[in-house]
Amino acid sequence: MDLSDLIARNAAFTPEKVALRYAGSSLTYAALARRIETAARALKSVLGVGRGDRVAILAANHPDYLVLLYGCARLGALMVPLNWRLAAPEQLFILADASAKALIVQDAFGAVVAPLRKAQPDIRIVRLADDTAADTFEALLAAGKGDARNPHVDITSPLLLVYTSGTTGRPKGAVLRQEALLWNAVMSTHMHGLTADDHVLTVLPLFHVGGLNIQTTPALQTGATVTLHARFAPDATLEAIATERPTLTVLVPSTIQALIERPLWAETDVSSLRAVTTGSTQVSQALVGALNTRGLRVLQVYGATETAPIAVYTRIGADLSRPGSTGLPGLCCEARIVDDSGYEVPHGTAGEVVMRGPNVFFEYWGNQAATSEALRDGWYFSGDIGTRDAEGYFFIHDRKKNMIVSGSENIYPAEIERVLHEHPAVAEAAVIGRADPKWQEVPVAYVVRRMQASVSADEILAHVAAQLARFKVPREVVFMESLPRNALGKVQHFLLKQAVERK
Repeated sequence: MDLSDLIARNAAFTPEKVALRYAGSSLTYAALARRIETAARALKSVLGVGRGDRVAILAANHPDYLVLLYGCARLGALMVPLNWRLAAPEQLFILADASAKALIVQDAFGAVVAPLRKAQPDIRIVRLADDTAADTFEALLAAGKGDARNPHVDITSPLLLVYTSGTTGRPKGAVLRQEALLWNAVMSTHMHGLTADDHVLTVLPLFHVGGLNIQTTPALQTGATVTLHARFAPDATLEAIATERPTLTVLVPSTIQALIERPLWAETDVSSLRAVTTGSTQVSQALVGALNTRGLRVLQVYGATETAPIAVYTRIGADLSRPGSTGLPGLCCEARIVDDSGYEVPHGTAGEVVMRGPNVFFEYWGNQAATSEALRDGWYFSGDIGTRDAEGYFFIHDRKKNMIVSGSENIYPAEIERVLHEHPAVAEAAVIGRADPKWQEVPVAYVVRRMQASVSADEILAHVAAQLARFKVPREVVFMESLPRNALGKVQHFLLKQAVERK
């Protein structure tokens, strides 16, 4: 049995039940199951996708995103979701690192195609488009023949290869097995009281495990209905809540902020929502209060790409009275707070959050050193600092790895610093996060020029913008004579952060 069989079973029970709604159209469970089988057949017979092969997708939210996911599950292949906000060089690195056999790409994100053909001429490129030209996904489906499965595929087979920015300056690919999504869905069901009668509104991007797995795949595997929006748009989200009457949705703090700032917010009928789930970073009580004022229950979830992502959460119908708490370890996941030696610390003492369970990732793709550092005796060491109260509720306080969370995006300073150091006029560089009322945090760069070099802040920013996604480009460049370093020569980021906070 593989993960796609859950869709097929739901199709057998309720074939005419709507599984997906998108852009005014709908797909029943029977139609979704058929399309998944057709996609698997085409991937295997036309593209030669075998067990363990990687198939990348670069697209906004679309029903075929999910078709591809479950099609890969049938074949024992891995889907590689690409963040469309990344710059082309970043996407090319991921495609090369994953050794992707094929790329499914929407025309809107086609800037990567020409350099990809040059760098990897053997990769198969398929357009996810409305037309039926020979190079489209529809044409691929029509050309499929033969069997739609590969041998030796089951729930333990790897399914997702999700890249997350790394502290070394290059992203790492976290490998999630099919069973990680299965157990993640069990916890989502427990967290949300999720049933086949629910209607999930998905507005967060499916290239993040949050958009994909907190509610979307659990809903489909439970037999519920999912409405997909290609991208988050505040007014469209509010209109969907009012008219399509979803019962559940996931929003990150920046999208909550965008909704409550809209003139439509106060008059939108939100009574259909049983709860709004949020997370990805520390959630301000002001945002929680704004939702509570409209009669909405707010659930919090904590986890990471490496945990699929559900690991710790508050549960519908349970105790929601602890401000700032992200809840208890999930139904199928253990979590602890440990010291630098890995020993559990007393309640109320800060330490690193570690997690263990069937939802935890298998490895970092092709990176044994990083895998060994993060996975120890089955425990995933998150790098996040938290505490646990006497009743076992978790509170997340800081990020040990110095990660910046901007909106729903994770930014690692080392990645930006690597690009800054490539500029010929830069001798030293450090990046920290600065508080921002809209995005929670934005990156700020501290730069030491090389002796006798002349470079402006605008030139530095243009250099970074050519290599990294726009959300990673620093909002400000501060020139310094030297950077604060410790006795071992490491930059003391916390001193720079303290200087920013004093301003």
